[in-house]
Amino acid sequence: MSHAVHSFTDDALGTLDATGVADALRAGEVSRREVIDAAIARTRAVDPTLNAVQIEAFAQAQTAPETVGVFAGVPAFIKDNVDVKGLPTAHGSVAFAPKPAKLTGEPAAQFLHSGVIALGKSRLPEFGLTASTEFADAPPTRNPWNPNYSTGASSGGSAALVAAGAVPIAHANDGGGSIRIPAAATGLVGLKTTRERMLDQPGARNLPVNLLAEGVVTRSVRDTANYVAAVEGFGKPSKWAPIGLVAGPSDTLRRIGVVRADILGRPVHPDNGAILDSAAKTLARLGHELVEVSLDLNPRFVDDFKRYWAGMALAQSLSMRIVERGSFDAERLDPFTRGLIQVAVRNPLASVASAWRLRSGTTIYDEQFDGIDVMLTPVLSHPSPLIGELDPNQPFDELFTKLVDYVGFTPLNNIGGGPGIAVPHGLLPIGLPGSVQLAAPRGDEATLLDLAYQLESESPFPRIFD
Repeated sequence: MSHAVHSFTDDALGTLDATGVADALRAGEVSRREVIDAAIARTRAVDPTLNAVQIEAFAQAQTAPETVGVFAGVPAFIKDNVDVKGLPTAHGSVAFAPKPAKLTGEPAAQFLHSGVIALGKSRLPEFGLTASTEFADAPPTRNPWNPNYSTGASSGGSAALVAAGAVPIAHANDGGGSIRIPAAATGLVGLKTTRERMLDQPGARNLPVNLLAEGVVTRSVRDTANYVAAVEGFGKPSKWAPIGLVAGPSDTLRRIGVVRADILGRPVHPDNGAILDSAAKTLARLGHELVEVSLDLNPRFVDDFKRYWAGMALAQSLSMRIVERGSFDAERLDPFTRGLIQVAVRNPLASVASAWRLRSGTTIYDEQFDGIDVMLTPVLSHPSPLIGELDPNQPFDELFTKLVDYVGFTPLNNIGGGPGIAVPHGLLPIGLPGSVQLAAPRGDEATLLDLAYQLESESPFPRIFD
């Protein structure tokens, strides 16, 4: 099972990105029914191997009313941890029997405001709590570049479907890297926006530290740029100045800090380091000033994040007991979720103290940009692991140690509330796409999109169908 699994073919979707599909629809070059049928056929072709679809809504998509928006008529999937009216929300868990949602939640409504047509919902690991879309009692979601490898998480199903060509865009969200990690694993663009720029899930803004951000995974920078420009004004007003449409690269030069060590000061895998070096050289060739910097963080950050993450797992479980009363069975939670809950239950005061310390994360994040405009880092500390290496059935402490060793860069943006974007760059020796992260001060997504455009133009993204 080592060959790439994709569905790119000479149909109505071709090799177009979401913007290209929308343009073709507006020009009358293809019909909406042709595009939707092509996406359904593609999904059916790849999903038996990738296991990326949680819920199919093909019939509803074929009969959906006309939509308007930048991506009017473009087929897509929605991650199965947000509510869509008429579809159940399973959160990647078998611990309860979900009922069809009565209303569409704000994050899904914002995504649909772009004009996309949802073909269904994509898979995620249980409650999005780990970094690989693998399950205790079900087949894993696989990486289309090589199904032996993980597609990342928690937006792993969405990433697999976009990378495989089933759809050109999919909804994703990010609480510790869950947009950027699967984007990196599958060669996609994944933007985690500034905290509270986009609409949040119910209760997120009442958390001691709101880690969550909604967004998309795409195959081009312009798709991500067009998406955020189209939806950022939907719903409740944001305190952040609008990004607006970043339509392409500028000639503005920046001072970019290159970060080579993770949040514990450890060097990354040589293959990830080589991708970072290549991206840095590309940006330097374009005229940007690159300087070596390191993350200035207390090593306690990792333990605090672990305890806060554990508290979120406990809160999610308690919420499910109330919302899904009568069907929720905590004994059916996977071993990793139960392990996290035990961390919170064993020492609740430590979890409270960790949450309190993490509330200073915005100040700590802002300080990382003293003297620089942008940070360039790896997305991950080592290449995407083989399926099974992050299996949730293994002992909790063993798995959590592996996750810390893997996810060495992305959580800082969630704690600090700042934007970060995963940008494909080159190929790893194992044949999977490489990726780097660009991070900017809070509110400055425009700079990230500008630099992502520059990388895309100077070093075109690897393509699975080549």
